Amino acid sequence: MPGFEHSDQRALRVPDPAERENLSTFVARAVRLDPAAVIRLRRRGEQYVSAWAATGFEALAVRNVVAELGVDDVTVGGDTLLSGLTGPQAADPIDLGYSMDSAWRTALPPRSGWRHVDDVPARSLVELAERGAEVAAEHGSEFGPPVSLLDQTVLTVTGGDEQAEVPMRVVFTLTAMDFIPHSGEKADSRRIAPTEIVRVRTTRTWLRLDARYGSVARRRGPGMPLTPR
Repeated sequence: MPGFEHSDQRALRVPDPAERENLSTFVARAVRLDPAAVIRLRRRGEQYVSAWAATGFEALAVRNVVAELGVDDVTVGGDTLLSGLTGPQAADPIDLGYSMDSAWRTALPPRSGWRHVDDVPARSLVELAERGAEVAAEHGSEFGPPVSLLDQTVLTVTGGDEQAEVPMRVVFTLTAMDFIPHSGEKADSRRIAPTEIVRVRTTRTWLRLDARYGSVARRRGPGMPLTPR
């Protein structure tokens, strides 16, 4: 790959400071949700790298950044990647450390074949997350929100002949990863611009929500857990 020597194959280069900040913010949020989080990096075309994180909500989060990756696909420790992105040598190629490919246990959604169902107001999704958090606080346990709440369909989106059911898991992931722009320290439905939208896309077996700062994806339908049993 242009810009990399042979010895740099297990390295990541993010020359643009804004893109480094975007990626480090994504990784920091994933590590905040799970200190042992791993990040899967995949080349996307000639200029982009997709960073994937599996979350505790059994949904995948992804952000694309302008970057160079010395290999096509690699999984790395979130803490290692975050240290490389924020350290004093962040402008240099980032050593990705030991391979953690065996720690990634879920399938990724397809790159193509997505259909746009409809757009929904971002504010509405944040409101759903706020109400869900209230219910979780009342009925949850030390292990987190009740499964019945996470699996509940909280929004049904229809467009043309396609219908997409959005579970609370996906909504929680979208807000936990802070993919929706807002003012203030955290997402608050009152601070979300009414014109801000989230795009809902589907394939036959996957659901995806695309927000301004990243996307969330999950397999569709009952009996289709993200993590193999």
